[in-house]
Amino acid sequence: MQPATCVNGETAHLGDKADPERDRITVRGRPLNAAQEYVYLMLHKPRGYITTMSDERDRKCVAELIEDVEQRVYPVGRLDKDSEGLLLMTNDGAFANAMMHPARHVPQNISRNRSSGGYGRNAGADGDRHGH
Repeated sequence: MQPATCVNGETAHLGDKADPERDRITVRGRPLNAAQEYVYLMLHKPRGYITTMSDERDRKCVAELIEDVEQRVYPVGRLDKDSEGLLLMTNDGAFANAMMHPARHVPQNISRNRSSGGYGRNAGADGDRHGH
């Protein structure tokens, strides 16, 4: 039986250090890829889709909107089924956690400006963000 993790052919133990750029690291005999290409998507989620990658109740999921993306990505946060708007998706877990962590104070929703009919602070009467 193969050891779970090896570094340069030697069984790795808790506390061992390895440099993925210089050392050959294998997990159950398979090489560990050192460089992962991170993907960041900005998706306009339409109404009627749920913010998940699969659904046991066969509802429409945002995964259907990104079927042409080769890498496995996940939503950063959630939008309700009846909501539409910007949804970030990525395979970068550290980025996703940083965006969602309360300590970062990242604004997560944009409210509609009822008086001008536009969105955001710079919206004009016709919704143009420059006020034109």
